[in-house]
Amino acid sequence: MEQVSSPEDAQVRAAADRELLKACTDECLEHERRASSQRDGGEPEPTPTDGDAAWWPNPGEDPLGVFDQVSVSYGDVPAVRDVAFPVPAGSIVALIGPSGSGKSSLIRCMNRMNDLVPSARVDGTVLYRGVNLYAPKVDAIEVRKRIGMVFQKPNPFPKSIYDNVAFGPRVLGFQGDMDEMVEHALRRAALWDEVRDRLGSNAFGLSGGQQQRLVIARCLAVDPDVLLMDEPASALDPISTAHIEDLMRELTPEVTIVIVTHNLQQAGRVSDLTAFLTVEVDPEDGSIAGELIEFGPTEQLFNRPRDERTEAYVSGKFG
Repeated sequence: MEQVSSPEDAQVRAAADRELLKACTDECLEHERRASSQRDGGEPEPTPTDGDAAWWPNPGEDPLGVFDQVSVSYGDVPAVRDVAFPVPAGSIVALIGPSGSGKSSLIRCMNRMNDLVPSARVDGTVLYRGVNLYAPKVDAIEVRKRIGMVFQKPNPFPKSIYDNVAFGPRVLGFQGDMDEMVEHALRRAALWDEVRDRLGSNAFGLSGGQQQRLVIARCLAVDPDVLLMDEPASALDPISTAHIEDLMRELTPEVTIVIVTHNLQQAGRVSDLTAFLTVEVDPEDGSIAGELIEFGPTEQLFNRPRDERTEAYVSGKFG
């Protein structure tokens, strides 16, 4: 059963996503300003990776990511608690469950997007290729270079199609052939043939589905290892949704994908593994938060679930 939110809820969430993206962009620009100051001979400014530039771990580590007893709260309000499951390299992992079960809060731990929410607190361990992403010397900007994110509503910058894709590499000091890089990213996002003759046009002139693929191309331009997708097709028509799903399959196993979706059919079509979360009451303090009920191969979870709550959700009895 697909969970349908009200237009008001969708607008509030889209606004929150835009604020997060702006905060992330501003942080990245400030990071590059500091780095540029050092390159130009200015006074060195300390960064979280000073003295530990080799934090980047063994590239062969698998599972690529691990949530180990992860809890997220906003102020005194818990959102999700004690979640643990792996993210194998080259896979598509879907997070399903009713609204309020903490799916979005959880995936935002993996690229430290929750750092940009002042009231957010993350407990537990989030590993990426064997490294704790919340260790003191790990730089969140470096994390987000390798772990990109696509939000629910397409959010291209008010720039040309070309400049949208080139934005990240420019900020990060890319020195190669920018035209070649832009074409490569758009080809990977299955958008090149549709926009090759209008790269200078404003991105807002694209359709909703094309805008979402442009946002994916913008992420791919910095060559991420992981792509987090928070309901990337919920605002799109069925044809555009099919394009996004085909693209996800084309990107793996080169890119590992973690997707939040309320569309159970979509989870069944694209994912290799699925995590089902639902809202539970803590018997000790009465607090309500999302909890992981079951994790496993998608085919097994949908057809032979181990928990009766999973069976009830995937069969449409609640949600």
